[in-house]
Amino acid sequence: MEGGYGLIRDAAIMVEDGRIAWVGPRADAPGTEGAERTRAMGGCLVTPALIDCHSHIVFGGTRAGEFEMRLEGASYQEVARAGGGIVSTVRDTRAASEAELLAGALTRVDAMIAEGVGAIEVKSGYGLDVEAEMRMLRVARRIAAERPVHIRTTWLAAHALPPEYEGRADAYIDEVCIDGLRAAHAAGLVDAVDGFCESIAFDTAQIARVFDAAAELGLPVKLHAEQLSHMGGAALAARYGALSADHVEYATQDDARAMAAAGTVAVILPGAFYTLRETQAPPVEAFREAGVEMALATDCNPGSSPLASPLLAMNMGCSLFRMTPAEALAGVTRVAARALDLPDQGRIAPGCRADLAVWDVSEPAELAYRIGFNPLNRRIFSGCL
Repeated sequence: MEGGYGLIRDAAIMVEDGRIAWVGPRADAPGTEGAERTRAMGGCLVTPALIDCHSHIVFGGTRAGEFEMRLEGASYQEVARAGGGIVSTVRDTRAASEAELLAGALTRVDAMIAEGVGAIEVKSGYGLDVEAEMRMLRVARRIAAERPVHIRTTWLAAHALPPEYEGRADAYIDEVCIDGLRAAHAAGLVDAVDGFCESIAFDTAQIARVFDAAAELGLPVKLHAEQLSHMGGAALAARYGALSADHVEYATQDDARAMAAAGTVAVILPGAFYTLRETQAPPVEAFREAGVEMALATDCNPGSSPLASPLLAMNMGCSLFRMTPAEALAGVTRVAARALDLPDQGRIAPGCRADLAVWDVSEPAELAYRIGFNPLNRRIFSGCL
């Protein structure tokens, strides 16, 4: 997945203790004497297991009614200001037990696993008080105990302002986003920190305070940036050396250059673009020219992207934004791993985890080409067939 597909035809992969020990042309493979077993893949394509590097799969309730509202002409901002949007999911999430949240999340996790996913990032952000945010992350951690999948957790309390803090956004940043982050980190629940930098959420100064607290704790940051307008979020993310800036529809060439210099990945989220019927596409060509690597993810959430299919996200990235099939596949493997700081995932290389997806296709482009079709033959997790 470096500089294209890196496709090896008639290849062999050797796995030891759950990791790749060797990969290359089958004719060059070391002897298999002493191997516990060998398995022919029947001419299938083998890729790294897919990685969903931006999801909100732990939540309560549904927002199908808002889907109808938007079809009748209401904008995302109008829905949010009318008491819908994120805040409506907050009510349902706060009312749900951990068992209920876990049961709902597992249905979405199972759909992703069925499409070859081996790692998922799970954000908080629908609790908006310290206890409920921590409950979401406890549920996220439990997913890995219930299913063979890697989970990375992200603290996203700076997602929206709950009604009880109306007019007191700075107090919310202090009392929930920052104090809660410290408590969640102490409990071992946080792998990274995120925020929503937008006119209906938080400005760059408020997000910077959250990022400063993350830096004090040694936690990496990422940011929902430039989704609905240009707020300066991408530049802020770059300034803090963020793992990623996500959505980025309104990012500029200057933002792209800053992100490239910082090594910040652009996470492209076509599900939200599609669902919200947006018209401002992310500047894919500017990212290419600047050397910004692009990941793709589902953004699976109950409102703006009820999408649990990374394969469909790949097709959308190509069809809506003119990403190439090679960029799309890298975007859900190698680059997605970078966006989550998972250096031993997303590639088939010695030392990497043996998390693989085996596909009934003849060419890699078929994974992005097909719509509503899942060609997964099998998924291999930590070397286990």
